[in-house]
Amino acid sequence: MPQQPTATSDVAVIGGGVIGLAIAWRAAQRGLSVCVLERGELGAGASHVAAGMLAPVTEADAGELALLELGLRSARAWPAFAAQLQEAAGADPGLRSSGALVVARDGDEAEALERELALRIDLGLEVQRLLPSAARRLEPALAPTVRLALDVPGDHSADPRAVVLALAQAARGAGVTLRTAAAVERIEHSAGRVTGVGLAGGEVVRARRVVAAAGAWSGAIAGLPRIPLRPVKGQVLRLRDPAGPGLLERIVRFEGGYLVPRGDGRYVLGATMEERGFDTTVTAGGCYELLRDAGELVPGVHELVIEEMAAGLRPATPDNAPLLGPATELDGLHWATGHHRNGILLAPVSADIVVDGLTKADAAAPPAFAAARFAGVHA
Repeated sequence: MPQQPTATSDVAVIGGGVIGLAIAWRAAQRGLSVCVLERGELGAGASHVAAGMLAPVTEADAGELALLELGLRSARAWPAFAAQLQEAAGADPGLRSSGALVVARDGDEAEALERELALRIDLGLEVQRLLPSAARRLEPALAPTVRLALDVPGDHSADPRAVVLALAQAARGAGVTLRTAAAVERIEHSAGRVTGVGLAGGEVVRARRVVAAAGAWSGAIAGLPRIPLRPVKGQVLRLRDPAGPGLLERIVRFEGGYLVPRGDGRYVLGATMEERGFDTTVTAGGCYELLRDAGELVPGVHELVIEEMAAGLRPATPDNAPLLGPATELDGLHWATGHHRNGILLAPVSADIVVDGLTKADAAAPPAFAAARFAGVHA
């Protein structure tokens, strides 16, 4: 028997990862009453597995210029976002401003890296070509066989698990209701406007506006407009140096993976890119390839302790850019999904865009990130 509807909130956010929590916190700061509905535990999906790179420069692609600009904008916003979050939550979100190195292990990869360097110079991005000796002076743990490197001082990292904890605390402090084990099954609507969401078990949560921020699961909720969203699997390992910090200071990126230091002797090694649907199994082959490739460039990796092996699902769109802002098909519905590899990076700017849409009557989704760009595309 259906339960009685709850009291109406201004906003119901579907999804309690970094994106959903950031939106909820910022919306509450602007005076809206907000309820976050998470199907599992807060941050237990892609946010739990993410390495947390804030890397618009190393992720730059000539065919994704709008996404690059959004990433650069969000990277610039991250220091203030982290400082405000730490003040509100009393918890450190783990922002590290140590830069990144992109390295090549052989001649073919060095040629590819030269092309990547030329692209970034053409785009006016801050990057420097390093000879192997110069790269090893910056990071002595690099193997002597490294052929070439790029220094990217502006690409940094945050600890997504710490960000989730801080955002949850900040959101609670701002008056947000955070509900876990609250699986949204459908969008409730009447006369072309959302009225809330229906949960598994029959409960109806009333809300004047609904934000779809459920990551790879956003497309599976009944009543949402169909969108071309798919999960892209990524396997990662979490490693620890028993001797403490010191193996690496910077992010090290290479063909097929990356090593992200946390600053306390822990490292995240990732990540595979697999089109496997909603499969989150960890495979021996995936872990082996990551360890093999990383060990060729940073031999000390093989001395680290494996603390965790996991797999997550990136929410990907056909053009790798997120869906942000008001939907056109259903009044009161707002998108905040499809961030693919850049969810942590784009959290500050995504929250700003979505909350502008929630609070300003004339706000429209940026065309490059509006769901309307996929009109006619098979979901």
